[in-house]
Amino acid sequence: MSTQAAPQAVTTTPHTGSAPAVTEAGHPRRWSILAVLGAVAFMAQLDFFVVNVALDGIGRSFPGAGVAGVSWVLSAYAIVFAAVLVPAGRIADHWGRRKMLLAGVALFTLTSAVAAAAPSLGVLVGARALQAVGAAMIVPTSLGLLYPSFPRRQHTLVVGLWAGVGAIAASAGPPVGGLLVTLDWRWIFLINLPVGVATLVAGALLLPEVRQPKGAAVPDAASVLALLLAVSLLVLATVQGPGWGWTDIRTVSLFVGAVLAGAATVERTLRADAPVIEKQLFAGRPFTAAAVALFLFSAGFAIVLLSTALFMQEVWHFSPLRAGVSIAPAPLASIAFAMNAGPLQRRFGRTAPAVTGTLAMALAAGYWLTAVHTTPDYWGGMFPGLILVGLAGGLSQAPLFAAAGTLAPERATTGSAVLNMSRQIGSALGVALLVALTPQATTTGFDHAWAVQAGAGIAAAIALLALRPRHTP
Repeated sequence: MSTQAAPQAVTTTPHTGSAPAVTEAGHPRRWSILAVLGAVAFMAQLDFFVVNVALDGIGRSFPGAGVAGVSWVLSAYAIVFAAVLVPAGRIADHWGRRKMLLAGVALFTLTSAVAAAAPSLGVLVGARALQAVGAAMIVPTSLGLLYPSFPRRQHTLVVGLWAGVGAIAASAGPPVGGLLVTLDWRWIFLINLPVGVATLVAGALLLPEVRQPKGAAVPDAASVLALLLAVSLLVLATVQGPGWGWTDIRTVSLFVGAVLAGAATVERTLRADAPVIEKQLFAGRPFTAAAVALFLFSAGFAIVLLSTALFMQEVWHFSPLRAGVSIAPAPLASIAFAMNAGPLQRRFGRTAPAVTGTLAMALAAGYWLTAVHTTPDYWGGMFPGLILVGLAGGLSQAPLFAAAGTLAPERATTGSAVLNMSRQIGSALGVALLVALTPQATTTGFDHAWAVQAGAGIAAAIALLALRPRHTP
């Protein structure tokens, strides 16, 4: 087993003077804490996917905006969310994870209300960008609060449930969006308001405070800026590349800027006293393998989520609601496997379930390549692949995100943020590849996209096997 830095002290304080302190046995209210953290993580991650099916309705509400303008409702969220994840995670460790999470929920809820009432496309895009900041404050911090609330023996179980919530949010986006958009696209934002208010109240009452000890070094400002630029430019280039053209001077310039900013980030990671991404994160093979595999897996998974909904609507001419409901078996299968993440890891280790899941995603793509045709055949064509996709999400994401638990306790939030950043960048790449491969929504284009999905799953499995720990503890 690879060595890692010795854990440093982490200050864990209750939210009120009378609340019980967190112990080695876990917080007395740990299951209630899990429910709150799962709810806010679900809300934040669902919004990334639920908007996809609402773009047509949004475009009709703002005549003259054009497809390129409306697409920024998605792009603004994707870019800001990916860029802010790691800085938000590092700041949370200093300011307090509970404070950061509650502030993120408040911001997310408020900007959801603004988005729902947006009188113009510009206001909607701005609200989405700020909504992404709130989501970036929520997602890694929720996992950072989860670890100290549970004893180590339960970490795999609870992270499996937390990751399962994320997989369900991703897979449930199209069906939930399809249902809400039949009323009005503004409902996809209004639905966040009661959830946000309820979790704010519950979080204020239940969540403990966790932060680094006073005097801990503040993250290096230059590394924070370099990382923000690198991720923003990379995701922007990936998102705009299909529309602008991959050889367009604007796309090339963005990629060059991302490489230069990325190099500066690496330089600060190696030389700064307190970089935003500490090099110790990658000292162990499990975390490094998870970061690489999540990037590859997420690229393929994003193709899954969008290609299935688009294929059923554009080729089979399903309604958005019917297409959304047809995808529902995938999240249902995901939660079934995610809930068994703990027993599966105890029986087979962390690597085997994750590899099985990534290969299941590749197998789903292979099945669709042979079984899905222009003639609608949901049960014989699309459905078996969706079950494999559910297996993929439930088996893979839990052990991959659980890799943050191999880090020292004070690095759990930052580690979770890095893993989520890998997922978001991979998702942006997957969406860009799908758009580039299916400009006319033809079966040939979808076949190419599913071939890329298969390759991403196989590559993720190879990365996990190549970087697996040399010795089993």
